[in-house]
Amino acid sequence: MTDIVTLAGVVATKPENVRTSTGLTVANFRLASSQRRFDRATSTWVEGETNWYTVNAYRWMANNVANSLEIGNHVVLTGRLRVRNWTSGDKRGTAVEVDVDSIGHDLAFGVSHFTRLKAAVPAEQQGAPTGDELPELDPLLAPSHDQSANDVWSTPVTATGLPRDTDEPTEAESEDVSDTEKVPF
Repeated sequence: MTDIVTLAGVVATKPENVRTSTGLTVANFRLASSQRRFDRATSTWVEGETNWYTVNAYRWMANNVANSLEIGNHVVLTGRLRVRNWTSGDKRGTAVEVDVDSIGHDLAFGVSHFTRLKAAVPAEQQGAPTGDELPELDPLLAPSHDQSANDVWSTPVTATGLPRDTDEPTEAESEDVSDTEKVPF
């Protein structure tokens, strides 16, 4: 039986992207997940025990994880839990791993920008016109003829003008992922 779990935590190690000898792309990182509780006696928030997980992403998601996540990012993920015992010489332990099915930034802690990747065109079809060549319109930015378009609550909030800790651009804002680094779905 496979246990499906949903975790919220902080990326504790840099996501490492490797390719196995069979050609499988794998990204893994450590996730720290702890519970906070309010201590009424001291009127302060107290950190609970921290659970540590090794998170594994495979194939196309491995590149997306390696290009999107950094140490300190708050994330929410869903995946298959694996608990296994290990032995190395005279040392023994238990490894808790999650093979991720879905992962993203936790928007309770900040804003994120999503970029959808297009499937790659095989080399023999390059240059042939496809339906994907037209730019994809963002429904939030497309003009609307609906009366509700003038409603302030239906207007999307943009990242401009939002308060940030620093005025320096983040790594994600200063570096774009090249088309050669994108993996088809």
